[in-house]
Amino acid sequence: MIKFTKMHGCGNDYVYVDCLDGNIPADPNGLSIKISDRRKGVGGDGLVLICPSDKADAFMRMFNADGSEGRMCGNAIRCVGKYMYDRVCGKDEISIETLSGIKYLKMKAENGRASGATVDMGAAGFECAKIPAVYDGECIGRTVRVAGGEYEVSLVSMGSPHCVVFCEDPYALDLEKTGPLFEHDPLFPQGVNTEFVKVTGERELLMRVWERGSGETFACGTGACAAVSAAVRLGYFDEGEPVAVVMRGGVLTIEYTKDTVFMTGEAVAVADGIYYGE
Repeated sequence: MIKFTKMHGCGNDYVYVDCLDGNIPADPNGLSIKISDRRKGVGGDGLVLICPSDKADAFMRMFNADGSEGRMCGNAIRCVGKYMYDRVCGKDEISIETLSGIKYLKMKAENGRASGATVDMGAAGFECAKIPAVYDGECIGRTVRVAGGEYEVSLVSMGSPHCVVFCEDPYALDLEKTGPLFEHDPLFPQGVNTEFVKVTGERELLMRVWERGSGETFACGTGACAAVSAAVRLGYFDEGEPVAVVMRGGVLTIEYTKDTVFMTGEAVAVADGIYYGE
């Protein structure tokens, strides 16, 4: 029996378990597979454990729907911030430890409860070794053979690996077919998240995303950061200007600088419950 909270950021939904007392589920990988099932479980893009930290206010462990553990999730970390603000500490500034380092959140509140946050996501990484990908140096706007064809790609690390592909119409793609081809291509020995992006305005992108270990999701915070970072490097936008990234589940505002990337978006609590398992 596990108490949980269901939350989402722009439709990127996870099942959150409070482990601040140090009581960590014995098999979080297996639990994520079961609890994420949208018919036989609670349903979600994965499982997030809110754990104690001796370096920050909490430590976020995030597991994809296939049971693999991710290093970072931008939408999930805003929801962890909301949980901490609403139920634990009530602080306007919250630090969350992740496998990609400590991230700092400035919470936004309405009527005494957190409604979203701005997250300092850290600097974008452009070296292929940080993805990792089999190329040396950077890969920004490079035409490569991948996923059974030739694509112009930009590779960006936001603590998790991203392959950004600019295209005419992200919604014309057969993402159920194309997404796995990118995710499992030999170019990416550890897999990759892939964003299909179109510039739709002076400060706006349209994006669909295929997430490693979860498939297509309604939003991806690190993916939105990667897309804007690539767009700035390619000259679509100026450094430091806020860009709206429009996804299936909503909109994130991303501001890229050479030193860091800021992400602003909602955090929504859906329900509390008890998971009984099989």
